[in-house]
Parts: sequence; C-alpha cells; structure tokens
Amino acid sequence: MANTIEKSTMRKVFWRLVPFLFLAQLFNYIDRFNLGIAALRMNHDLGFDPAIFGFGASVFFVGYMLTGVPSNLMLHKFGARKWLGVTLIVWGVAATFTAFIWNPDSLYGIRFLLGMVEAGFLPGAALYVTYWFPAGYRARAVAGYTIAGSVSAVVGAPLSAWIMTAFDGSWGLHSWQWMFVLEGLPPVILGLAFLALLTERPANARWLNPVQRDWLESCLSGERAAQERNGGVFRYRDILADPRVWSLAAMLGCALVGIYGMYIWLPQIINSLGHFSLNEVGMLTAVPSVLGVIGTIAASRSSDRTGDRKFHLVGLYLVGGLALGASAFAHSPVIAYLLLCVVGLCINAGFPLYWSLNTTLMTGVAAAAAIAFVNTVAQLGGVIGPWVIGIVKARTGSFTMGLLTMSGFLVLSAFIAFTLRVAPSPRSSSTLRRPSATSNS
Repeated sequence: MANTIEKSTMRKVFWRLVPFLFLAQLFNYIDRFNLGIAALRMNHDLGFDPAIFGFGASVFFVGYMLTGVPSNLMLHKFGARKWLGVTLIVWGVAATFTAFIWNPDSLYGIRFLLGMVEAGFLPGAALYVTYWFPAGYRARAVAGYTIAGSVSAVVGAPLSAWIMTAFDGSWGLHSWQWMFVLEGLPPVILGLAFLALLTERPANARWLNPVQRDWLESCLSGERAAQERNGGVFRYRDILADPRVWSLAAMLGCALVGIYGMYIWLPQIINSLGHFSLNEVGMLTAVPSVLGVIGTIAASRSSDRTGDRKFHLVGLYLVGGLALGASAFAHSPVIAYLLLCVVGLCINAGFPLYWSLNTTLMTGVAAAAAIAFVNTVAQLGGVIGPWVIGIVKARTGSFTMGLLTMSGFLVLSAFIAFTLRVAPSPRSSSTLRRPSATSNS
C-alpha cells in the first residue's frame, strides 16, 4: 500500500510541475543561445567582428553572476511561484528588446541585462525541486526539465533559422530581429501561467489527496531532518568554508567553458565545415542536441539507479572533451561533424547530475544561497568560453585553437569530478552549529 501511494504521488507531482519547468527551461536556453543563429546575419548587418560577437555572448554571464545568489534568496523569501513567474516575464521582455540593438554597446548592455534576469531561474528551479521531490527522485525530476537545454537546440536552431528565412524584411525588420521578437514573447506568457497555476509547497497542493500530501510532507521533512543531523545547521559563512562548494563550482565552471563555447559558436563552426544554407545550418546544429537528449535520459536514469553521480560526470566530461579535441584535427568535415555529435551526446547529460549534487549540500535558506553561489561562480566558464573563442577566431581565422581550449577545460572538469568529495569533511562538520532553539544565523 505504501509503495502504491509513493508511486501515484510522485507520478502526479512529476507531471504537474516538471512540464512547466521544462517549457521555461526550453526558452531559457533558446533566448540564451539564439544569438549564435542570429550571428549568421546580424554580424554582417551591424558590422560585428568575431571579437565583438564573442564578448557580447560572454557579457551575458557577467550579469548572470551578479544576481544568482540574491535571486535565490528572494525566491526563498517570497516563494517560487511568484519569483519564478516574475523572472520569466522580465527576461521575456529583455529577450524581445534584443531585436533593437544597433551597435556593440547596445549588444553588451542588453545581453548583460538578460543575464541578470535569467540568473534566477535555473538555481531557483533546482531549489523548487527540493520542495517537492525526495532525493531518490531528484535526478530524474531535474533531468525532466534540464533536458530542455538539449531540446532547445533541437527545436531552437531550426526554428530560429526558419523565422529568419520566412520573416526577413517583413514590416521593415531584419530576419534576426523577427527571431528575437518571436522567441522573446513565450516566456512572458509562461510567467503569467506560473503565477496562476504553480503550487508553492506540497501542503498547499489541492491536486494531491490528503494521504498523498501527508506522505510527501513526511518523506521530505524526514530527509531534511536526517541531513541536518548528519551535517549540522549551516550558517552563511559555512558556504564559503565548505570545500565541496568550491570543487563543485570549479567542476561546472570548467565544463561550461566547453559547453557554452560550443553551443554559442556551433552554428558558425558547422558553417565553416562547408557552405550551407541557413536552414541546413539550423538542422545540422540540432543533431548534436538530439543526441544530448538521449544522453541526458540515459545518464540520469543510470545515476538514480546506481546512486552514483560523480563517476558518471567523470565519464561524460572526459569522453566529450576528448571528442572535442579530436574534432579540431579531423581532416574530413564529416568526421569532424560526427565527433561534434559525440560531444553533444555527452556534455549536456551532466547537468541533472550536477544539480542533484548541488541540492544535497545544505538545507534551508543556506541551501538557497549555496545552490545559487555554486552556479554563480561556475558561470565564469560562460564568460571565458565564448569570449576566448571569439578572440582566437579573430586572430587566427580558424576554430582549431578554440576547440582545443574547450577540450582542455572539459578534461579538467572530468579530473575535478574524479576528486570531488560529496560528504562534508570531518573538519567542516565539526565547525557547524547544531540545531538549537536560540540559533538565528
């Protein structure tokens, strides 16, 4: 009977919440990476060279880093439904206004603003998942919406290419302007849906019956209590003192150099392999991400089944890094493209495993801060990857050194994952404050 209640409850929770998070994550990535497709026409129209474009892509992550932690603390204070809904609406407006940039400074400014606004969604969604999913279901839940990162390229690149082909010149707007407008409006609609339809906590879920609500609340509160008994109650300064936080941030940061560098520049990398039409580039860009969806599903299920996170991450980042490095030396465009497909299969599949690790470090308000802090520090990889590739491409006229740079960072990420310690160290645990009635840190 208990097992029946568990399965029916988690099935209902998954299909109630994850589709909303999936759609939001889908447009989070579409609005973040559609700049790569826009560059095929925008750079010529506005006179942007590779260095300008690369910095414009990277400055997004500077804004992202500034607001990640404050945003998650605001979510913890005001609630996920309200904060995620408002975040979606404001980022949709910012993404739409990207259509009206006119020079490098306007590109830098709107991308910086978009990064500031988008920063709250991914760590906020990860925190929201901990309100609803016990640890044994968390990787699959996170995979259920982070898989949108791969799906966004599957549908986003062909969609963006189609919009740019079909609407070019309509109402006096360039093709890339139409793309930003039509892909910026859906998050506004989704934000309104979040405000109207999301539920804050299981105790407020009228769509669960009383038995299901009681089981889920009991399960989640029991996990939180066990975590606090094993690790103490964390204070804010414990976040900075915990080596797990820095190791996890370093691991993801190195991976993001390769991940964001590749996906921002992938349309132009593919175009350099042969002279393709806009729609052909869109379709070829989608294939590595289709494989990324498959990799994400397989890796998250395997990780939940075995209970292992870090060795799955080691394998994914190592294979992805080596394949990316090999693509730089491939003499055949076909072999180079196939290697890029292997990279796509591996690198996005690590996201649900990373978020599952990140959400287990701490509890309460410290968890909100820690989740966002790790993600914020890691975004240095987003700053480095697209910018460095732009500089290298501008100076050498080739993507070879850029691909090797991304490869090296992915291999380094695999090494950090291998050395990652998940449990608190005895030293750090001994400094943590135990639960008490007078604690207010």
